[in-house]
Amino acid sequence: MSFEHDLLAILPRLRRFAASLSRDRADGDDLCQAALERALKARDQWQPGTRLDSWIYRIMRNLWIDEARARQRAARTFAPEEAGEHVGHAGDHDIETHMHLSDVDRAMQALPDEQREAIALVLVEGLSYKEAAAVLGVPMGTLTSRLVRGRGALIELMGEAA
Repeated sequence: MSFEHDLLAILPRLRRFAASLSRDRADGDDLCQAALERALKARDQWQPGTRLDSWIYRIMRNLWIDEARARQRAARTFAPEEAGEHVGHAGDHDIETHMHLSDVDRAMQALPDEQREAIALVLVEGLSYKEAAAVLGVPMGTLTSRLVRGRGALIELMGEAA
Protein backbone atom coordinates (compact mmCIF):
# COMPACT_ATOMS: atom_id res chain seq x y z
CA MET A 1 0.00 0.00 0.00
CA SER A 2 1.05 3.56 -0.54
CA PHE A 3 1.86 6.16 2.07
CA GLU A 4 -1.12 8.25 0.93
CA HIS A 5 -3.49 5.28 1.13
CA ASP A 6 -2.33 4.55 4.69
CA LEU A 7 -2.90 8.21 5.60
CA LEU A 8 -6.44 8.10 4.25
CA ALA A 9 -7.16 4.96 6.25
CA ILE A 10 -6.34 6.66 9.56
CA LEU A 11 -7.87 10.04 8.69
CA PRO A 12 -10.97 9.62 10.92
CA ARG A 13 -8.73 8.84 13.91
CA LEU A 14 -6.50 11.81 13.14
CA ARG A 15 -9.52 14.12 12.95
CA ARG A 16 -10.82 12.80 16.28
CA PHE A 17 -7.49 13.39 18.00
CA ALA A 18 -7.18 16.87 16.48
CA ALA A 19 -10.68 17.78 17.70
CA SER A 20 -9.76 16.48 21.14
CA LEU A 21 -6.63 18.63 21.25
CA SER A 22 -8.28 21.78 19.96
CA ARG A 23 -11.64 21.32 21.71
CA ASP A 24 -13.32 22.49 18.51
CA ARG A 25 -14.19 20.54 15.34
CA ALA A 26 -13.31 23.34 12.89
CA ASP A 27 -9.99 24.07 14.60
CA GLY A 28 -9.40 20.33 14.77
CA ASP A 29 -9.91 20.00 11.03
CA ASP A 30 -7.42 22.83 10.44
CA LEU A 31 -4.94 21.15 12.76
CA CYS A 32 -5.45 17.81 11.03
CA GLN A 33 -4.87 19.37 7.63
CA ALA A 34 -1.67 21.06 8.82
CA ALA A 35 -0.42 17.78 10.30
CA LEU A 36 -1.17 15.90 7.07
CA GLU A 37 0.63 18.55 5.03
CA ARG A 38 3.66 18.31 7.30
CA ALA A 39 3.57 14.49 7.18
CA LEU A 40 3.44 14.49 3.38
CA LYS A 41 6.40 16.88 3.19
CA ALA A 42 8.37 14.79 5.70
CA ARG A 43 7.30 11.36 4.45
CA ASP A 44 10.93 10.31 3.97
CA GLN A 45 11.46 10.71 7.75
CA TRP A 46 8.84 8.05 8.58
CA GLN A 47 10.29 4.60 9.07
CA PRO A 48 8.25 1.91 7.24
CA GLY A 49 7.32 -0.85 9.65
CA THR A 50 6.66 1.60 12.48
CA ARG A 51 3.23 2.93 13.41
CA LEU A 52 2.23 5.68 11.02
CA ASP A 53 -0.55 6.87 13.33
CA SER A 54 1.83 7.40 16.24
CA TRP A 55 4.21 9.33 14.00
CA ILE A 56 1.46 11.64 12.79
CA TYR A 57 -0.05 12.04 16.29
CA ARG A 58 3.36 13.31 17.37
CA ILE A 59 3.48 15.75 14.44
CA MET A 60 -0.05 16.92 15.28
CA ARG A 61 0.69 17.41 18.95
CA ASN A 62 3.83 19.41 18.17
CA LEU A 63 1.85 21.61 15.78
CA TRP A 64 -0.79 22.14 18.46
CA ILE A 65 1.85 23.16 21.01
CA ASP A 66 3.36 25.58 18.47
CA GLU A 67 -0.09 27.08 17.79
CA ALA A 68 -0.84 27.42 21.50
CA ARG A 69 2.41 29.29 22.03
CA ALA A 70 1.66 31.58 19.10
CA ARG A 71 -1.82 32.27 20.51
CA GLN A 72 -0.34 33.14 23.89
CA ARG A 73 2.02 35.62 22.26
CA ALA A 74 -0.81 37.13 20.21
CA ALA A 75 -3.05 37.37 23.27
CA ARG A 76 -0.49 39.58 24.94
CA THR A 77 -0.53 41.87 21.92
CA PHE A 78 -4.11 41.86 20.64
CA ALA A 79 -7.54 41.67 22.22
CA PRO A 80 -9.06 38.27 21.48
CA GLU A 81 -11.60 38.12 18.66
CA GLU A 82 -14.09 36.49 21.00
CA ALA A 83 -14.16 39.63 23.16
CA GLY A 84 -16.57 41.26 20.72
CA GLU A 85 -18.70 38.24 19.86
CA HIS A 86 -21.20 38.49 22.71
CA VAL A 87 -21.86 42.21 22.69
CA GLY A 88 -25.65 42.50 22.66
CA HIS A 89 -25.94 38.72 22.53
CA ALA A 90 -29.01 37.23 24.21
CA GLY A 91 -27.30 33.94 24.91
CA ASP A 92 -29.75 31.76 22.95
CA HIS A 93 -26.98 30.42 20.77
CA ASP A 94 -24.91 29.45 23.81
CA ILE A 95 -27.83 27.62 25.38
CA GLU A 96 -28.49 25.67 22.17
CA THR A 97 -24.83 24.82 21.81
CA HIS A 98 -24.58 23.47 25.35
CA MET A 99 -27.76 21.44 24.94
CA HIS A 100 -26.30 19.64 21.93
CA LEU A 101 -22.98 18.70 23.50
CA SER A 102 -22.83 15.17 24.82
CA ASP A 103 -22.04 14.55 28.47
CA VAL A 104 -18.89 12.66 27.54
CA ASP A 105 -17.65 15.42 25.29
CA ARG A 106 -18.25 18.03 27.99
CA ALA A 107 -16.48 15.90 30.53
CA MET A 108 -13.51 15.38 28.20
CA GLN A 109 -13.27 19.09 27.54
CA ALA A 110 -13.22 19.80 31.27
CA LEU A 111 -10.10 17.73 31.76
CA PRO A 112 -6.68 19.36 31.89
CA ASP A 113 -4.82 19.14 28.57
CA GLU A 114 -2.37 16.46 29.67
CA GLN A 115 -5.16 14.16 30.94
CA ARG A 116 -7.34 14.76 27.87
CA GLU A 117 -4.42 13.99 25.52
CA ALA A 118 -3.58 10.76 27.37
CA ILE A 119 -7.19 9.59 27.39
CA ALA A 120 -7.69 10.50 23.74
CA LEU A 121 -4.63 8.51 22.66
CA VAL A 122 -5.13 5.42 24.84
CA LEU A 123 -8.88 5.09 25.39
CA VAL A 124 -10.20 6.67 22.21
CA GLU A 125 -7.48 5.95 19.65
CA GLY A 126 -6.36 2.63 21.13
CA LEU A 127 -2.64 3.28 21.33
CA SER A 128 -0.66 1.21 23.81
CA TYR A 129 0.68 2.96 26.89
CA LYS A 130 4.18 2.78 25.42
CA GLU A 131 3.08 4.31 22.11
CA ALA A 132 1.06 7.06 23.79
CA ALA A 133 3.97 7.89 26.11
CA ALA A 134 6.23 8.21 23.05
CA VAL A 135 3.73 10.47 21.26
CA LEU A 136 3.45 12.71 24.32
CA GLY A 137 7.17 12.57 25.07
CA VAL A 138 6.66 11.48 28.69
CA PRO A 139 7.75 8.46 30.74
CA MET A 140 5.30 5.55 31.05
CA GLY A 141 4.73 6.33 34.74
CA THR A 142 3.69 9.88 33.90
CA LEU A 143 1.28 8.64 31.24
CA THR A 144 -0.19 6.09 33.65
CA SER A 145 -0.65 8.75 36.30
CA ARG A 146 -2.39 11.07 33.82
CA LEU A 147 -4.69 8.25 32.75
CA VAL A 148 -5.62 7.35 36.33
CA ARG A 149 -6.34 10.98 37.23
CA GLY A 150 -8.19 11.55 33.94
CA ARG A 151 -10.38 8.46 34.33
CA GLY A 152 -11.21 9.45 37.89
CA ALA A 153 -12.11 12.96 36.82
CA LEU A 154 -14.25 11.65 33.95
CA ILE A 155 -16.15 9.34 36.30
CA GLU A 156 -16.73 12.21 38.69
CA LEU A 157 -17.79 14.61 35.93
CA MET A 158 -20.11 12.04 34.38
CA GLY A 159 -21.69 11.45 37.78
CA GLU A 160 -22.37 15.17 38.11
CA ALA A 161 -23.91 15.27 34.62
CA ALA A 162 -26.38 12.48 35.43
